[in-house]
Amino acid sequence: MSPQLEWLEMPAGTLLHEAGSLLKHVYFPVTAVVSLISTMKSGAAAEVAVVGNEGMVGVCAFMGGAPSLSSAVVQGSGYGLRMGAPALRAQAQHSEPLMQQLLHYTQALFAQMAQTSACNRHHGLDQQLCRWLLLHLDRQQGSEMVITQERIAAMLGVRREGVTGGALKLQKAGLISYGRGRLTVLDRSGLEARSCECYASPSPAAPMVHKQSQCANV
Repeated sequence: MSPQLEWLEMPAGTLLHEAGSLLKHVYFPVTAVVSLISTMKSGAAAEVAVVGNEGMVGVCAFMGGAPSLSSAVVQGSGYGLRMGAPALRAQAQHSEPLMQQLLHYTQALFAQMAQTSACNRHHGLDQQLCRWLLLHLDRQQGSEMVITQERIAAMLGVRREGVTGGALKLQKAGLISYGRGRLTVLDRSGLEARSCECYASPSPAAPMVHKQSQCANV
């Protein structure tokens, strides 16, 4: 697959594709982190899954070429690999090991979506916030996130005031520091203790891509 993979920068806020669109490309984040977002007719939106170097963006490309189920927006800037959706579909059809790896990841992705739905329904905002921070922390380099409270609230589908209150509790407990749109995790184990069981289950799939030198093994 190496000749068909393009190394590219993925700045935060970049819209990779919209829900309902036919995919032209698929993406394999390496250091970037991507949010999969579901949007209602009213304009309300929420993150349904997060993708880092454990997976890919655009699973619909090899599942019959159906329109995308969600929008994909780069949440954490970094780098990744891009490939034409038709090229990936052709590769998967002719390589059973590749197809099995893609299906294995898709199963993990759908499990993450189901767990997110259950978490949003049954657990409190403070637990959801801890889980969200941990999921993104797992997929980025370092412990600092460049993000506003408004953005976190939009991803969780809640009011900003709720995120502000939750972040203040975590900061007072010494788990995070926050200021001027930069959030730093100071105590990861403390976040895990405050999160719900949804963070630990399901387990993420094995990474598909870690760095550019491994792209031939995707």
